Order: sequence, then C-alpha cells, then structure tokens
Amino acid sequence: MSLIQLVEDKHMKKDVEPFGVGDTVKVHVIIKEGDKERIQVYQGDVIAKRGTGLSTTFTVRKISFGIGVERIFPVHSKAIKKVEVLRKGKVRRSKLYYLRRLKGKAARLREEK
Repeated sequence: MSLIQLVEDKHMKKDVEPFGVGDTVKVHVIIKEGDKERIQVYQGDVIAKRGTGLSTTFTVRKISFGIGVERIFPVHSKAIKKVEVLRKGKVRRSKLYYLRRLKGKAARLREEK
C-alpha cells in the first residue's frame, strides 16, 4: 500500500450507502452561515459518477422552477451528512448527459424492479 493510500484511507467515509447512475437521491448537505449550521436537502437524479478513492464525485441534476440545476458533490466530503436513495433507476449508460436536452415526461427514468 502506498503512502498516498494510507493518508486517503484516514479521510474516507466508511458508511457510504451504495448508489449508482440513474438513481434518485436526497443529499443532506451541511450549510454553514456565520456560526450556525443547518442541513439542506438536495434531491435529484444522479447523472454521473467519476473518480476513485478520496476524489470520487457524483453529479446530481434536479429541475428547479422549470430550470435544470446540476451540482457536483464529493462522496467523502465532510459537508455531506448522508445520501438517501429514493429510487433505483434502470439505465444503460454510465453518463446521462442526454437528460439535459429532454423536457417533461421524456426526461423520466425507468425504475428498476
């Protein structure tokens, strides 16, 4: 095991719930405002996952007031309290960037049985 892996293992979360591309998730993010902390929930579809180890990230897309909003989250960030999987999506791609140009019912993902 290399020195870099030893350092990364200390900072990696052990209790990450497994999720994949196409899943609908709720990401509980800790927001710091001054000396106060609160938890904000960001709900949407996972359209991409990338990276390995400590640098693993995932992109979540949601529709907010008719406009598509995407946000990239590091999986092992201290700012993420937890990730809840609401639905498992059945997809055949590893990146769902084609959802950016779809609207309404066409942008829905099938649910895995």
